[in-house]
Amino acid sequence: MINYLFWVSHDSPEPWQLGFQDAASPVMEEIIFFHDQIMFILTIIITTVSWLIIRVLTTKHYHKYLFEGTLIEIIWTLIPAVILIFIAFPSLKLLYLMDEVIDPALTIKAVGHQWYWSYEYSDYGLDTIEFDSYMIPTSDLNSGDLRLLEVDNRLIVPIQTQVRVLVTAADVLHSFAIPCLSIKIDAVPGRLNQTSFFIKRPGVFYGQCSEICGANHSFMPIVIEAVSLDKYINWVATQTEEG
Repeated sequence: MINYLFWVSHDSPEPWQLGFQDAASPVMEEIIFFHDQIMFILTIIITTVSWLIIRVLTTKHYHKYLFEGTLIEIIWTLIPAVILIFIAFPSLKLLYLMDEVIDPALTIKAVGHQWYWSYEYSDYGLDTIEFDSYMIPTSDLNSGDLRLLEVDNRLIVPIQTQVRVLVTAADVLHSFAIPCLSIKIDAVPGRLNQTSFFIKRPGVFYGQCSEICGANHSFMPIVIEAVSLDKYINWVATQTEEG
């Protein structure tokens, strides 16, 4: 099957990267915002506790206010409780947001194999689009391609569209994971798991199998290419004609 290419930006991990990859979906934006909020709270906690420890170690008789005092007992009980509330409510909101599956405009089935992925677009009646997606060997990479991340057939999806992915496996446990889209769901033989995403902008988004599945676990990447609706329609037409 011929890979239908488009000129779009690439979103991929960078060497020595410590933070998240750029968000491409609303859910991933919320995850990054929640992470930043938690990091702000943690910075305040670490600074305060460090200051108290230094004061206790360097100030004579300062420790007497930290032992057997009713006021200090109330303070270090109430403040952590309030902090946990500030953390719990956004966390629960985000969990429910990630689990919600809106009525999808497109459904794709992803099947994990040892060691490649296969995809099926079955929303088009008799014109079902099916293809396998294998990692491109290092010796066959072109200039600018990413080692261990490029595939011969990308998963093409339209932007600004609610997409549902049904995930399963044909042999052993796999995991379908795309960091930019906040997707990570197990592929279990004999069982269908589902997830959904809404991509806001064009791009190429890279992921990998995130469940150890055998000797070539590291060599079954996932590549999603998000394009405009017109380009997606052209791609579907091309694939059905070739099929």
